[in-house]
Order: sequence, then C-alpha cells, then structure tokens
Amino acid sequence: MKKSVLLGICVCAFGFNLWAQHRPQTYCNPINIDYGYCPIPDFTQWGKHRTTADPLIVRYQHDYYLFSTNQQGYWWSDDLNNWHFIVRSFLNEAQKKRTYDDLCAPAVWVMGDTMLVFGSTYTDDFPIWMSTDPRSNQWKHAVDSFRIGGWDPDFFLDDDGRLYMYNGSSNAYPIYGVEIDRHSFQPKTARKELLLLQPWRYGWQRFGEYNDNIFLDPFIEGAWMTKHNGKYYLQFAAPGTEFSGYADGVAVGESPLGPFQFQSDPLSYKPGGFARGAGHGSTFQDDSGRWWHVSTIRISVKNNFERRIGIWPAGFDEDGVMYGNTAFGDYPHYLPGSAQAGQFTGWMLLNYAKPVQVSSTDGAHYANFAVDEDIRTYWSAATGNAGEWIVSDLGAVSTIRAVQINYADQDAAFMGKQQGIYHQYQIFDSKDGVHWHLLIDKSNNQTDVPHDYVELDMPVEARYVKMVNLHMPTGKFALSGLRVFGNGHGIKPDSVQQFMVLRTEKDKRSAWIRWSPVNNAYAYQIYYGTDPHKLYNCILVYADNQYFFEGMDREKTYYFTIEALNENGVSNRKSVLEVQ
Repeated sequence: MKKSVLLGICVCAFGFNLWAQHRPQTYCNPINIDYGYCPIPDFTQWGKHRTTADPLIVRYQHDYYLFSTNQQGYWWSDDLNNWHFIVRSFLNEAQKKRTYDDLCAPAVWVMGDTMLVFGSTYTDDFPIWMSTDPRSNQWKHAVDSFRIGGWDPDFFLDDDGRLYMYNGSSNAYPIYGVEIDRHSFQPKTARKELLLLQPWRYGWQRFGEYNDNIFLDPFIEGAWMTKHNGKYYLQFAAPGTEFSGYADGVAVGESPLGPFQFQSDPLSYKPGGFARGAGHGSTFQDDSGRWWHVSTIRISVKNNFERRIGIWPAGFDEDGVMYGNTAFGDYPHYLPGSAQAGQFTGWMLLNYAKPVQVSSTDGAHYANFAVDEDIRTYWSAATGNAGEWIVSDLGAVSTIRAVQINYADQDAAFMGKQQGIYHQYQIFDSKDGVHWHLLIDKSNNQTDVPHDYVELDMPVEARYVKMVNLHMPTGKFALSGLRVFGNGHGIKPDSVQQFMVLRTEKDKRSAWIRWSPVNNAYAYQIYYGTDPHKLYNCILVYADNQYFFEGMDREKTYYFTIEALNENGVSNRKSVLEVQ
C-alpha cells in the first residue's frame, strides 16, 4: 500500500471506492456509508449530528438495496461492499410541509419483478411506491394512499403468493399482523394482535441501559418476517433504541399470523464494545445463500435518536433456532464472496487505552477518548484545520492489517442529507516515532467517509500510527475511535480463572458475573445460551472483571463460558458453566 496510496484512490469495506489493485476482503462495523444529518431542529439542540436507524436490506435482481430512516434516498450495491447512494424523496409537497419524516422506518419488499416501498405513517395519504428499475431511480405509485397505515411496517410475501403486513411501535400496544390483497393493497382481514413483550419473564426485554429501569415500560417495534424451512420467524426490537441492550428478538410460528412462541434470547444482541446495540433491523441472504442481519447501533449522546448501522452474520441451526453472531461484532470480519464470509479475521485491536498524543484539544474532549472503545466519547481538536493530528502508540512493534477512522460530530453545521461533502487525511506509520512512512493517502478523496475502514493490501510492522487531517466536511477534527487492527508479537492471554455466575431465586432474570482478572488481557467475552452447545449470544467487557447481567429467561437453565482478549489473540475458553 505504501506505493499504491500515492494514487489517491480510497477504499472502505461497505464504503464507496476501490484501491486500484486491491479489492477488500473485510469490513468493520459501523458500516461506512454517507449517513445524513438529523433533519429535525428540536433533535439538534445539543449539537448537530449524523443519524440513521431502522435499516433493511433486500435483494433485487442480484443487487442489494439498503433503506433506512430519513436519508432522502437509498443505497444499492452489487457486492455488499461498495454502496451507491440514490437521491430520492418519497413525500409529496403537502407531506413535506407537514413532517420531517421523509421515509421513517420504511418497509421494502419485492413481488415478482417489482420493488415496493412504504414509510411509517399514521395518516391515510401515504402511497405505496413501486419500481422495476430502482437503480435508475424510476418510481411511481402502486396505490396513491395505503389508508390503514402503520408505524414500523413490514410487508411479507409468502411463497404461496399471499401478502401480509406487520406493524407496531409502542410500550403499550402489541405488534399487529394483517393479510393484504396483493393487487388492491386493501386489508383482507382485521388486524390481529400477534406479540406483546413479556419483560416479567424475559429479562432482556426490560427497559433501561442495563434492563433495570422501571421508569417506563419497554417498547416493542421494528417487525420483520423471515420464513425458513416452513416456519415463520417474526422479529421485533426491544426495549428501547437509546440503550446498549437494544436488540432484535424473534418469535416462531407455524403460520404467518401465528400463534408465535418467543425464543428465550435475542437473535441480534450487542451490549458491549465500541459500537453497541443491534436492534430494529432485517434479515437477508447474500448471493451464496448465507444469512445476515442488519440493525441499529446506538450512540444517543446529542440526541436519543443519534444512531448508526451494523451488519452481522446470522443463520438457523439444525433445530430451527434463529441466531445472530455479534462476537467481535465491531472488529474486522470477512465480506461475502469467500468461504470465510461472516467469520472474524482474527485481527485484534492494537491500541485500546494506549498512549495518545494530539495537536490540540477542544474542551473536555480529551485525547484518550479516541482509543477508549466507546463510540459515545470522542477526542476533538481545537479546529477542523488541515494539519491537526493524532498519534497512537501501540506500545510495541506490531503487525498492522487495517485501520478504522470513526469521525465524531463536533460543532457540525449541517442538517439533513448532504451531497458533495468529503473527508481528506493521511496516515503514517513508524517503528520509532521519529521516522515516518506514508501508509494511507486520502489527500485526493472526494467521498463522505464518516466511518472509514481501510484494509491494507500488505501488512506493515510498526509501533506508531499518526493521522493528519487535511479536510473536514464540517466542524472540528474529532474522532470517536481511531482503531488499529492486526496482531501483536507477544503471547495470547491466559485462560480466565474462578469464573462464577451468581443467579438468585429472587429474580432469575438477573445474575452477577465475576472472574479473576487476567493480567495480560484487555477485555473478556462472555458467551451464554439455554443450551450448552448453542452459546449464540456474546457480551464484550473491557477493563473490568465483572458484569451485571439482566437478560435471562427466568424459566430456563443457562450456560456460560468466557474468554480473554489481548493484542496477540484470544485465550482458550473456560469450561461451560451450568447455572440453574
């Protein structure tokens, strides 16, 4: 890359452009797309910021189409790697005067050769749009108004040709289902109550950052239906988009309108790590038939609805259990197109909580916030001028394979979707902190890359990484995460000892998990499930040796194990622990 970077051609997994001679094989969440800025003035009083949520991906004629809330358009990709944005408003002039919600929590589905789109609404004047050429932005009304409306809608076409709609977003009312005439788009049945949360049993459905807040009842929302091997998997989000534990659960039925039985644990759950939350999304298959789940990552600093998007591998096991895999969910994973698709690369985070030097600091946005593995905190330089810089010391010479640059919104001036904005920067590497070599050159970049992820075509050996700002689209040069991935040259961490899960009779939804600290570890991953061979969910814990877990099904026995992480790799897992 030290030669090819001089061409000034950029690449980012789930990004926009390609290196001239290197096709990325990996990606890293949050996905790197040109997120719009919040369009609602009341939601920007604590600072203007980027946001989107409620994503869905559908396949249409071998392409993938990504829609999400209030982006004034949508993206398409032919490889799930390079995304192309298409500007499109789905509101008429009267609606634009009434609402900022251009397309909130949309529904998108395919019938035959036609893609259809409908946005959340409680009014009776929102159309269903249709297109046989969405790549070219050719749309017309399928019906002028879908009069029964629905918030957080999902349309599902069964393989017998019958069409259903699911909707609901409330902490008082359930997810509803109704059969829809596929020609007239009028309801064929009355709406039926399908799912209502049961937080008294399922701990992860409780409101709050740690599922322990009784201030509000939890919200159920974001319906999505997937059919697999004759069973119907109705997915839903809970307990609230503001929280690390925002997740997608699933209930399984024998027919599209139920009845449905909850799976005990979420299928998409990521309460720890840099980018937390994995709720309100959709499930889809790639060209090879592998399953993936796309969902919402929370930030919720400048506003509760400040959010991003993540993509996780998913699937169904031999017993029909639907699961997602968010272990190492914000570390590099392999893209579709290879036998390793969806797998973790084994590239570790090299600079967690390591020393940092910066050119300047704005207020309390300190330098170490750029390497603290929390997307909610960030370092900001005093300006957005060219020449502001940050240096990350890895502590020892290591093998660097990828770098992720996560920009933060400090003093941003924009609102709504922006076109023509871009970031420019250079990254240098050094073994001694004195002699520097150009590693990544984005000095000619003309694209918007708020979560730029650069996979090196050849690994480099270095101890120091320096990023120099050249151009910001708006605001100051600020980073929530300068994340360097690869492998150190030391030993892997020791196995965790004295691992214990304390679950009391008073509330079997909850447990206090503790273990003896491992001296050469920077983090731990706790795996759990209701079957010792199906520990599908994972909790990543940095710099601590305890975790208060509030997410269990109180009627089930649980099984746990743990592993330790450091720059050099992953320890052996502890033997599986049964907890009654």
